[in-house]
Amino acid sequence: MLRVTGHEAALLDGGLQTYHGPLERDAPRSVKATFTPRPWPPHRLADIDDASDPANTVIDARAPERYRGDLEPVDARAGHIPGARNVACRANLDQAGRFLPAETLRHQFLAAGVTDGKSTISYCGSGVTACHNLIAMELAGFGGGRLYAGSWSQYSHASTRPVATGSAPGS
Repeated sequence: MLRVTGHEAALLDGGLQTYHGPLERDAPRSVKATFTPRPWPPHRLADIDDASDPANTVIDARAPERYRGDLEPVDARAGHIPGARNVACRANLDQAGRFLPAETLRHQFLAAGVTDGKSTISYCGSGVTACHNLIAMELAGFGGGRLYAGSWSQYSHASTRPVATGSAPGS
């Protein structure tokens, strides 16, 4: 999220539990941190119509049971955007919480229909874990995809939009 908006940022693969350097939680700050918010570049965002367009490869980052529509603990309707493929963001990680090797990630996204040069859109429940798939796609060598920030929360509330359930993209 930060790099897309022009901020320098890095990801600690595996989280703080994998960091072996000094960690001082109560250390006094000697430098005041500043942050200047910047909007997402329009070419890196997708809207509800883009996410519904079969010309785009659409990836759903939610857990398989939410994608299938087995349960929906948060939003108006259960299921997924018709045509979307499920690549649960947790599937990008090994048991230690680190990203899988780039080649493994590449095969996973290829199996979901992601290809070089084709527009790929990632969504989830609210737009946050979709970014995890965007990072994994970068690691796999696909470059930048687009984020559908409205995600399932917006789509499921659009009562005129069709909803798919089951394991297949259009089921």
